[in-house]
Amino acid sequence: MTLPIHQLEQYSLRHRDQVLRVLAEDQGEAIELLVFRGFSSSLTQPTAFDPDVPVLPASATIQLIQRFCSPYNPDQPLAPPQTWEAFLAELNS
Repeated sequence: MTLPIHQLEQYSLRHRDQVLRVLAEDQGEAIELLVFRGFSSSLTQPTAFDPDVPVLPASATIQLIQRFCSPYNPDQPLAPPQTWEAFLAELNS
């Protein structure tokens, strides 16, 4: 089974000019990540040095994904935030 974070990392490898900002929740805790060129980095908790350790636990639920142009500038999004379901539907179309 492919974890959602792995799908986002693969997307970012194919769209190297984009940065994804991911807002998720795990056991009531908010998680914010940036995904860029195949790698994820947490903005709200420590990121493991080992790239094989997922930044987003399998139990987490992705709330919103927003695309930005690289280099990341939070004031210049490419599109409004999307739910995971809407983003996934775009990936599969």
